[in-house]
Amino acid sequence: MITGPAWSKKLREEIGRAVIGQDVVVERLLVALLANGHVLLEGMPGLAKTLLIKSLGSALGVQFERIQFTPDLLPSDVVGTMIFSPKDGAFSPHHGPIFANLVLADEINRAPAKVQSALLEGMQERQVTIGGQTHPLPSPFFVMATQNPVEQEGTYPLPEAQVDRFLFKLIVNYPSAEEESLMMQRWGLVTKQPAVQAASSGAELLGLRAEVDRIHVAPAVQAYILALVRGTRAMAEPGTNAKQYLSFGASPRASLALYQAGRGLAWLRGRDYVSPDLIQELAPDVMRHRVGLTYEAEAEDITSDKVIAEVLEKTPVPAV
Repeated sequence: MITGPAWSKKLREEIGRAVIGQDVVVERLLVALLANGHVLLEGMPGLAKTLLIKSLGSALGVQFERIQFTPDLLPSDVVGTMIFSPKDGAFSPHHGPIFANLVLADEINRAPAKVQSALLEGMQERQVTIGGQTHPLPSPFFVMATQNPVEQEGTYPLPEAQVDRFLFKLIVNYPSAEEESLMMQRWGLVTKQPAVQAASSGAELLGLRAEVDRIHVAPAVQAYILALVRGTRAMAEPGTNAKQYLSFGASPRASLALYQAGRGLAWLRGRDYVSPDLIQELAPDVMRHRVGLTYEAEAEDITSDKVIAEVLEKTPVPAV
């Protein structure tokens, strides 16, 4: 059986043919694949968010579909619709681009709420309804969405119910000077484009999840996860702090996400147990989109990451 570090290395090498840097983001994407979770990537334009997800699909060797979200998009453009056949006078379902293993929802915040909600059933239930009939989605199935944090015109903020369904919200930052210089040297030629080959498969990924499930999570670490998640809820309770920076804390999905993602990250790094330091690494990515900031926090330039860092600092770390 292939080990976590070996599987991670071969996928990273293929993705690295097209994307330079972003090592932490790539690792989190691999964790999401193992934990059967969806990912929301947020970053400025031109940071290779789309290229990264497309390269991941190529390296994984699964069916990949891209949906460019626009204000005039309809739900049927995502899930599909019923098509009338003049030959037999019957309607038959026409599957939309969501029927793929890896779906890229590009600039998801540019589509109206009714289109964004069309993803909800697929993301949560792994199925969609067309013409009153339920159609299962392929396995494995992932939604990787991107959004631009600075543009306001023509955008529709994601509702909390949909954001909560993403395992991670990852922040894609600018590359370092060395990485950007290497980009120019490698991709400065117009005729030379990145080519990513398949290094794994959907069947292999499904088999590896059984290995991830064997990773041990000690009761003390489970209690630590609960303490972190419930710590955000405590900060949202009126009167518990001098200044209330949260209007609501993380949902139970945050506890499950930390538990599952902790196992995935431990397996990728060749460990057979989850340690508190792994949970601390994952906490911002799991909870930054699951807490609500108050107007007071936004006025004082307090971000969700700062609040989560405060919760991490206050919560006692178990000795494992």
